[in-house]
Amino acid sequence: MINRTVLVGRLTKDPQLSYTQSGIASCRFTVAVNRTFKGQNGEPEADFISCVAWRKQAENLANFMKKGNLIGVEGRIQTGSYEGQDGKRVYTTDVVTDSIQFLEPRNSAGSSKSTSNYESSTNTGGTNLNPPQGNYSGNNNQPSYTRVDEDPFANSKGPIEVSEDDLPF
Repeated sequence: MINRTVLVGRLTKDPQLSYTQSGIASCRFTVAVNRTFKGQNGEPEADFISCVAWRKQAENLANFMKKGNLIGVEGRIQTGSYEGQDGKRVYTTDVVTDSIQFLEPRNSAGSSKSTSNYESSTNTGGTNLNPPQGNYSGNNNQPSYTRVDEDPFANSKGPIEVSEDDLPF
């Protein structure tokens, strides 16, 4: 069985960071992804896809990305349900992220700070992430995180020169 999802889109609002009772970071966010076709009125259409990130990836997303930022998300679709306040069953569908790539500098969407693009990857292993409970059970075989202060190009002066011979295409 394969359950993989890859999305590229913009954040519809600032990511919402919270912590479970056991102190695990969780971040809910929605990505607007343009459709490849236009609607009947000729206007482009988009899908608004609910996502959730966990642990350090969640904290990085909340700290560095804001409404309007372009991001890439890789993960899996997870469905669930819970009983709403009115007693009716509420069904949920989320993309549980394994990897998030920040595809533009923070200052391009109105933030005053700038940073290089980097990737945050976590959430390997099995999970039980129904939103009302916020439970997490997984393994600890998580990749290391790339930190902004470890950027090898952070102190470079000016653009990096690349000849056409160096490009793979």
